[in-house]
Amino acid sequence: MSACPVLLKSDLPLPTFSRGKVRDTYDLGNQLLIVTTDRISAFDVVLPCGIPDKGMVLNKLSAFWFRNTESIIANHLIEVVDDVRCLDKYLPAIDRFAYPSYLEARSMIAKKVKVIPVECVIRGYLSGSAWVEYQKQGTVNDEPLPAGLKESQELPEPLFTPTTKAETGHDLPLSTYELKEMVGEKMARELKEKSMAIYNYARDYARDIIIADTKMEFGLDGDRLLLVDELLTPDSSRFWDAGLYKVGQSQPSYDKQPVRDWLAGSGWNKEPPAPMLPPEVIEATTTRYRHAYERLTGKKLG
Repeated sequence: MSACPVLLKSDLPLPTFSRGKVRDTYDLGNQLLIVTTDRISAFDVVLPCGIPDKGMVLNKLSAFWFRNTESIIANHLIEVVDDVRCLDKYLPAIDRFAYPSYLEARSMIAKKVKVIPVECVIRGYLSGSAWVEYQKQGTVNDEPLPAGLKESQELPEPLFTPTTKAETGHDLPLSTYELKEMVGEKMARELKEKSMAIYNYARDYARDIIIADTKMEFGLDGDRLLLVDELLTPDSSRFWDAGLYKVGQSQPSYDKQPVRDWLAGSGWNKEPPAPMLPPEVIEATTTRYRHAYERLTGKKLG
């Protein structure tokens, strides 16, 4: 296991650009320093405990996919902070400080772009909220699907089901018309095409891991579309073990499912504050995140 302590919050003497549920982002002028913490959220609430190594998994796995999909679309990644001394290149001498070791492996330098407020969701299998909607009305994102499909079944073809990108609360589905009204017809078409191309590439690459669904974000560098945020991680995707896959039931996932399951059975009302997770749930979740990284990349998490 990693020697790094659990990181719930970074505290750097730099201008804060944003703090999300998982990431702390600092403004370096034309670039951003994105620190991926070990924070974990469920049901839109950040939990009081972290998941060891989660930040490293998300950061390194995103970087892995960014590099592997550059031929499809450029992205915001400039450099992964494998050695904190690389930060000297991005900070004036007067602003340099003693860089904490936790930045290594769990942070990256990225281009500052104008983020498009859309979550580009691709669904290859009928699961999660899509399965719930299909059971009720035979549709996904209000688009009709063939009758008789089963839970976790592969869809006839992947679906593009964009949503809003909510700062708080739940993201809301966007119809094709609403997406075009929001970003324009040309941009809507490009978002769909690039999202589909990345999903198809990753699905073929993953082999013994099924990517049931995933979400992506994009931004504009001037008038150039870039892939941003994170990519094909356990937080943004539903990963299943192909060897255990069975149609007609829910699947064990390489994500925070142990956390959701424990919270659902704990009696918690899904309002802040969330309860502390027991050690065995934290350990099981760490194991899932690490396995996702190692199976997808073929590398040990160092």
